[in-house]
Parts: sequence; C-alpha cells; structure tokens
Amino acid sequence: MTKKMQKNQKSEFNVSSGPQRLQKILAAAGVDSRRRCEELILEGAVTVNGQLVLELPAFADPQTDDIRVNGQRIRQAEKVYFLLNKPNGVICTNFDPQRRPRAIDLIDCAERIFCVGRLDADTSGAIILTNDSDLTNKLTHPRYELLKIYQVVVRGRLEGTDMEKLKKGVWLAEGKASGAVVKILRKTNLETTLEISIRQGLNRQIRRTFANLGYKVKSLKRTQIGDIVLKGIPVGGYKRLSPAQIAYLKRVTEMG
Repeated sequence: MTKKMQKNQKSEFNVSSGPQRLQKILAAAGVDSRRRCEELILEGAVTVNGQLVLELPAFADPQTDDIRVNGQRIRQAEKVYFLLNKPNGVICTNFDPQRRPRAIDLIDCAERIFCVGRLDADTSGAIILTNDSDLTNKLTHPRYELLKIYQVVVRGRLEGTDMEKLKKGVWLAEGKASGAVVKILRKTNLETTLEISIRQGLNRQIRRTFANLGYKVKSLKRTQIGDIVLKGIPVGGYKRLSPAQIAYLKRVTEMG
C-alpha cells in the first residue's frame, strides 16, 4: 500500500487522496455501511494490491491502490447531496424488513445514499440524503448541534406557562431537554400552530416534550436544517444541494 500523498485534481465531490482507513474507503464507494465493511475485511473478502487484508486497522489510498471486494475492484462514487421533503409514512432507513416506503426510494440516484439522521415516519419535511459518510458522521454528532426548525400543530390552546416551559426545557427520561425558541403562528381554542427551533436531537424530542406538557401533536414538519430551508420543494420532491450549501455544511462541521 502506498503512503505517498498525491494532489487531488478531482472536484470537491470526489474522495480525497492519501492513506485512509480501509473500511471508510469501502463505505464511501457504496460497498456497504462502515460496520459491515469492517466485517468484510475480517472475513477475508478484501484485497489491496493483490494482498489479502485480514486485520484492522488497515489503510489504503483510494486514488492509487487496487482495492477489491470479492475480486471486484471498487469504484469511487461521486459524492452527491440531496434535500428531500419527506412525506408522512416514509421511513429514514436503508433496511426495512417490513418493506415500508423509504426516503431513499424517492430519489433517482445511481449511488448508494443514506439519510443524515432521521425523521420519524409520522414526521414530514426536510432531510438531507448523501453518500458522504464523513459529513454524515459530523452532522449527526451531538457536539455540532445544528439548528433545526419545525412547524408543529398541537391540540388545544397553548397556555403562557407552557410556553415558558418550552423555552426553558422540559425533563424527559434521559434528562432535561434543552430550551427551544418558540413562536406562535396561530392559536384557537381547538389547536395551536407553532414554530419550534432546537439544536438538541433527542429521540422524538418534540412529541415527547408536548406530551409531557399534556398536548397531543397533530402534525410535525421540519422546515429548516441550519441555513438550508425546505421552501419551494413539494411533498415527496427533492433537489440537489448547491455547492454553496454543501460548503456551508462542511464549514459548520469544522467549527468548534
């Protein structure tokens, strides 16, 4: 395996040159998840420059080394980035034994892509899909706490005291949820529509928070991820992220 660093003449969407962890290279090429790629290496399915690799850590250069899985040379996939307006009833996982509709099925893409984080099946709105595993790992890491904005409709008229509790944070099973920025969009005796801005990402955080306060969520839609806004994309539709949006996501995950 070569350790010589070569200047990368390809676009920002292609994998960078130089030695990298072998399982990372395989995952980036769309072979499988990083965990499964580690298993393939240990099972003896991977060779680098004709030599069988059986131990981890192992490193290779995706630009110069001949990397094969079960005898087939891997192809470095172009990095792709999409913003999807996920409908209700669609799940954000690549493997589902129940064969429910998946977010990845809504995007016409030859590369193996996956969701950055998750939205529950009964939550709609903005979700990013990509094959960039490095960016995905960073965006889903708690340290970055990227802002996410939701539109929520709850049954009943939200009281002022409950507004203050939302802003300060409500105790959940795993601890106190961080406070939210809350804006009332519409309020009647039957229901209240709010805009909720949070940075934390606990499981079903918004639904559980309102349940804790005695309100049932009628609908929940994510409208914004950081500076990336869903506006203009129909339900079930998607668009490629612009180079500026991709650069923004990479920039915010390099901060801190």
